[in-house]
Amino acid sequence: MPPQEYSLRLQKGIVGGFAPAIPDAIHTVTKPISASHLTITSAVRPSGQPSLRESFAPKNIPAAHSDTDALVAELHGILKELPMEKPPGSEDIYGMNTSIAWGSDDLEWCNGGPQGCGGGKSEVQPTEEQKAKFRRAVDIVEELVRKDV
Repeated sequence: MPPQEYSLRLQKGIVGGFAPAIPDAIHTVTKPISASHLTITSAVRPSGQPSLRESFAPKNIPAAHSDTDALVAELHGILKELPMEKPPGSEDIYGMNTSIAWGSDDLEWCNGGPQGCGGGKSEVQPTEEQKAKFRRAVDIVEELVRKDV
């Protein structure tokens, strides 16, 4: 069962260097405690463009739908098991140029740091199994974002 209230953000484009990373996409999913739906927003940077553009108007999907509940519960469980880089923002340890930030009363999890990854080496390195779980976590968020109202 997923938490009653949570917020998550997936960002593609976290690897930077001298300058901060320029995101290619940012998707957010929020579930307030009093709501019976998830609110999803999405912004994508078209190829060759300098900034993100809203890819669809914010949409609400039922939170209590068994498929949605199952996906969120799976995502929550995966993130509870995955390591984060140390220090934060040092390295894209999952090698996908993608970050997920999750916040709920029982879990605060974020990879990639708030300004992306600026270089350096993380003291923590995931196993191949953990990298596969992170890929699954990304797939789950993208599936939630694609859901129709």
